[in-house]
Amino acid sequence: MYQMKKRAGMFAGPGLAFILSAICWVGPANADTFFFSAGLPDARMASASRPDSPGKIEIESADDFVTTAPTTLTSATFTGLIPTGAPLSNIQSVTVEIYRVFPADSNVARTSGPPTFMTPQVPTRVNSPSDVALFSRDSASGSLSFTPGVLSPNFTANNSVLPGGIHASPLQTTGGNGAVTGQEVSFNVLFDVPILLTADHFFFVPQVELSNGDFLWLSTPRPIVPPGTPFPVGFTDLQGWARDANLDPDWLRIGTDIVGGATPPTFNFAFTLSGDTVVPLPGALPLCATGLVGLGLLGWRRKKKTAAG
Repeated sequence: MYQMKKRAGMFAGPGLAFILSAICWVGPANADTFFFSAGLPDARMASASRPDSPGKIEIESADDFVTTAPTTLTSATFTGLIPTGAPLSNIQSVTVEIYRVFPADSNVARTSGPPTFMTPQVPTRVNSPSDVALFSRDSASGSLSFTPGVLSPNFTANNSVLPGGIHASPLQTTGGNGAVTGQEVSFNVLFDVPILLTADHFFFVPQVELSNGDFLWLSTPRPIVPPGTPFPVGFTDLQGWARDANLDPDWLRIGTDIVGGATPPTFNFAFTLSGDTVVPLPGALPLCATGLVGLGLLGWRRKKKTAAG
């Protein structure tokens, strides 16, 4: 069944995204390969991430990446746990969402404002994902296809955020749900409908629906270490965040808010992204600038939640 997703009004649909790409990439341009990796699993954390399904509410875990030029994402990988001994046929669907960084695509008026942007549910929204997703691709609609593969039949993460483990303030700090063991599975994803991004700071959210049990996304070191990809100069590698449908539209920091402690740990999560960047040559820039202004005005007029397309 096609999952209806929360989306930002600006650039929410493929139509606007392709208009943007046509405006900014028209004429001569330089093309480069885009690749980003958050590194390899480090066994410190496993965080639930699943779409809503009968009897189960949605849970989202998020980690960030940066594009420094217009970028087309064509594929991704991510790694996590499924229950020990479960066949890969238990995997029902995969969803990938892309969020911008708060305050983009968010209702700032419902927060306390600077410097913390707190809400009655969370201590801060600073550096969190936005309220609503910018893009969503899922296997149920045919906009995404995936191939899973078992990397290890038994992998233990030292701590976890499980369904029911996400709580609003002031009860957000639980220390986590403890160690978990499962099959380590890598998901190779192809975006059958490519994701077209401007240069910006984003969050990547993978979700897996299982017929039994839950998918838990595995953490990687923070700061990023080889073979991970360093962040561009001027950008900060943000820690992983999570929320469930009860916390929506707010988010909690998995390390600082949920695990907590005198020196809270922080986490990245195991994923890669691949595609192409296209940098317009000087002659194309005036047209691009004019188009962006027009789309900005259109986005301002259409700013509201819509269903994914």
